[in-house]
Amino acid sequence: MLGYRPTIGDRVLTGRTHLAAGMSPKSSGPAQELEWELCSQRRGLSGHVQAVTRTYRMPDGTIQDWDILESGPTVAVLALTENSQVVMVRQFRPGPGVTLLEMPGGMVEPEESILAAAARELLEETGYHGQLESAGSCWLSARDTRRSHVAVAREATLVAAPSLDEGEFCETVLISLDRFRELLREGDLTDVDLGYLALDHLGRL
Repeated sequence: MLGYRPTIGDRVLTGRTHLAAGMSPKSSGPAQELEWELCSQRRGLSGHVQAVTRTYRMPDGTIQDWDILESGPTVAVLALTENSQVVMVRQFRPGPGVTLLEMPGGMVEPEESILAAAARELLEETGYHGQLESAGSCWLSARDTRRSHVAVAREATLVAAPSLDEGEFCETVLISLDRFRELLREGDLTDVDLGYLALDHLGRL
């Protein structure tokens, strides 16, 4: 795929030892452009998320309205290679408005199991495959219906080039487990809570 350059930290992976059998090493080049250009901003929803207003009777008898985001379950994957490198993706995140490292992941499709979604998202976004197991879940926030899940992938191996959806722009990056812990402590990535759940599951906090 054009623009595919799995990296260790900020270094492009070109060694054959990082590639699955039969795959050719990718040549290094200028960093992939990941930044989005903000063209405009307006109030309201465009269809990417849904919102409802729930009216509640409170314990004291008063009536209050609460705006709730309605969204389905998601899954993120903490994928570790045989050398304990963490497989991450670098991409622009429109909420914070910056490019961040984050664990691969995405929406769980209807009728899809959590682990099936984890395997699909890991392969699509990074080209990696590993031995998957569930590592826990949590609510996204007090005003959202989403349940966020996390899986761990042991012995993750590069088996294909990423197959990104239309509108997805990201690159694969390998970082050390120590660096991953630093990012969690610094809050410089998404799904910090899921990252800690995954490390706890692995006994590697």
